[in-house]
Amino acid sequence: MEDNIFLKNKKELKLADYMQAQENGRENLGAELPVAVYRLLEYSLREELAEQFGKEEQIRLFRNAGFRAGTYFARKYLDSSLELSEFTAQLQRKLEEFKIGVLRIEKFDEDTGRAVLTVSEDADCSGLPLLGETVCNYDEGFLSGILTSYTGKSYTATEVNCWATGDRVCRFRADIDE
Repeated sequence: MEDNIFLKNKKELKLADYMQAQENGRENLGAELPVAVYRLLEYSLREELAEQFGKEEQIRLFRNAGFRAGTYFARKYLDSSLELSEFTAQLQRKLEEFKIGVLRIEKFDEDTGRAVLTVSEDADCSGLPLLGETVCNYDEGFLSGILTSYTGKSYTATEVNCWATGDRVCRFRADIDE
């Protein structure tokens, strides 16, 4: 069998390489897919990682992947040169446009950098049954990545309320790492 010429001179692929989709790649089905398909991917990966590496490692990996995605999202889709109020309005629009969720900024202390954010209609968990634990670890990383990209300061976002714990929104506390 002959070598595939398209596989010669392969490079190590990064997230940005995978995100360069051709517009006509799904000309019949389109660019959107149901939340159930997203959750099938997310929760099967969660389960597999937890079984192979333990729950704490699964959570760490999801946060790290979310952070990677959040920094990419901020670079690709957001204007970090905007003032805070304009940036947050832009972020709210983009999260709705991408059907990630509806973001609300409850608090943002410009002196300390501490923020409290809520996301309703969250793609990760809105509508899930009561599970007794927060499940939006990917979102923790995603928000951390966006805030870190925007401010240039290292952020950690922690989910404090979740649909899966009986709340109707996901609430995140975000702090600058010290």
